Amino acid sequence: MKESENIGETLYSWAKDLFPICRSITGPGVRDTLKYLKNIIPELQIHSVPSGTKAFDWVVPDEWVIRNAYIEDESGNRIVDIKENNLHVVGYSVAIDAWMSLSNLEKHLYSLEDQPTAIPYVTSYYNRNWGFCLAHEQRLSLRDEQYHVVIDAELKKGVMNYGEIVIKGESSEEILLSTYICHPSMANNELSGPVVTTGIAQWISSLEARRYTYRIIFIPETIGSIVYISQHEEHLKRHTSAGYVITCIGDDRAYSFLPSRKGNTLADRAAEYVLNNYIDEYSRYTYLERGSDERQYCSPNINLPVCSVMRSKYGTYPEYHTSLDDLSLISPDGLRGGFNVIKKIIKVLEFNHFYKGNTSCEPQMGKRGLYPDISVKNSSGYDEANVILNILAYADGCHDLVQIAEIIEEDFFIVHDVARRLVTHGILEKQ
Repeated sequence: MKESENIGETLYSWAKDLFPICRSITGPGVRDTLKYLKNIIPELQIHSVPSGTKAFDWVVPDEWVIRNAYIEDESGNRIVDIKENNLHVVGYSVAIDAWMSLSNLEKHLYSLEDQPTAIPYVTSYYNRNWGFCLAHEQRLSLRDEQYHVVIDAELKKGVMNYGEIVIKGESSEEILLSTYICHPSMANNELSGPVVTTGIAQWISSLEARRYTYRIIFIPETIGSIVYISQHEEHLKRHTSAGYVITCIGDDRAYSFLPSRKGNTLADRAAEYVLNNYIDEYSRYTYLERGSDERQYCSPNINLPVCSVMRSKYGTYPEYHTSLDDLSLISPDGLRGGFNVIKKIIKVLEFNHFYKGNTSCEPQMGKRGLYPDISVKNSSGYDEANVILNILAYADGCHDLVQIAEIIEEDFFIVHDVARRLVTHGILEKQ
């Protein structure tokens, strides 16, 4: 992707295209979403996992196909219609075509009393049930009469789909980027993750050289990560140096960070360095406040170094899991900011190395043109020499560049550039 492109507008246009699709953990909506993304990144491989496939303690469920869903009153007026908003039907509802009283229908209605204009997002993946979601103010307006309830849906043996891109680097060590594609029309909680991740995949592919290999996956949340880990467990354990769940990264509010279970991995340190030094403020949560696929990647028997960088964290903003999480909640600026933070984290990972000095005591820098000929207090040359000396003081093969930048309180990318210069002068060597 060219740097001159307005990345925020591009990401937002993708989100607009994907917003109407009715997604779930399986079914045509997932496939349509993956096909759209594959048009942008042709390297994307779309995989299918059959229903009934066992993955650790879980089993891939039957595939859900939803064709229509509505409620009509006695006059034939459609008062709830999935074609108006695909959050209106409970995810994974079984088929029904029946007339019933309001009292019986009420048992299958879901609304939010404290958010009377919002349609809630409700699912029943693993229990056969059916239901409708609607704004509470609309629910209160229902008259005591008979209603025609129709859900044209099918649960059948099929597949669960996910997408995967592996972008090779110089090393077999990998950075894992994981995002989910299983929610219907919600913008920040669902679509910001896939569109930012797609933009990042394009940018990584455009790099002339890559230190790491990048494993980028688009999966249904929870069951998708469990299945993916079960299929790649040993490889992920051997090769994952750092990983990030990318979600809720498109609004204009403050940034958020949720650490890995260990909390001190390379993934954690790179993310927190960027957030601490390039973002005005952010909210730091604990692993006890987890709620997405980091639960699977970081589980004790898997133990991958995976954390999450977000804008408004899932579950913390009022629009979460409702129809209010629409395209007005995200913005080109919000998506651009999320994209740039993930991009900068990856740059830190790419440039972060251990270095060690080649001389005992300080090297003679003057003969290499690295020290000012005349030492003048507060001169810029003297300051630059101090940066060099401070880097050399901690370039012991035990401190990486992130640690050195934090210790000497200097910008990471300046530290990186100086370290590279010192390598060309034979003063440092990369470990």
